[in-house]
Amino acid sequence: MGVIPLGDATRRPLRFPVITALIILANFFVFALELVGGDVFVMRWSVIPAQVASGQHLITILTGMFMHGGWSHIIGNMIFLWAFGPEIEDAMGPLRYLIFYLGGGTAAALAQVAGNPTSTIPNLGASGAIAAVMGAFIVAYPLDRIRSLLVIWVFVRVRYIPAVFLIGVWFLTQLISVGTVAKVQTGGVAYLAHVGGFIFGAATTRLLIASRRIAPG
Repeated sequence: MGVIPLGDATRRPLRFPVITALIILANFFVFALELVGGDVFVMRWSVIPAQVASGQHLITILTGMFMHGGWSHIIGNMIFLWAFGPEIEDAMGPLRYLIFYLGGGTAAALAQVAGNPTSTIPNLGASGAIAAVMGAFIVAYPLDRIRSLLVIWVFVRVRYIPAVFLIGVWFLTQLISVGTVAKVQTGGVAYLAHVGGFIFGAATTRLLIASRRIAPG
């Protein structure tokens, strides 16, 4: 069984989510560079914890969050970003949202490095930054209904799932999976990065709400 979020059915952004759209385009552009550059490109620009822990290739903390391990990896990530990003961008404003997104990706990468500083497995993907967006969403709009595709074998149904439940279950699976590695084409699923990004997103959004810089739903 799988759940594919399609978007918020409770509210619509007042403005077109320009930053979210540009982030998605940037991810596909970098993925095209990966396809051309191959393993050499991946090893140069993805996060390798042992290198970052020793103070080398720190730029990969930024570049790694725009890279992916395959078509299913990038498509899945971009679906989740488009499902949750527009409302958070609308609430924060474009500039603050961009800073928040990059900060979430950075926090996620540093969490993964801190958890396994001797690892030489490349870490790549937007998942940590998107986890921050999801953390922001569950704090700001927990009761919003997320229009989702519920896939059970060959049966597909549209369902409306409360954000607190959909995102909450996702986060619990990440907590349970911390310390394990599910192999993908170029490395593993960085569960600790997901947890780090989510906590960053939730905590930052709580602070923004407390300071009345954004209003909860």
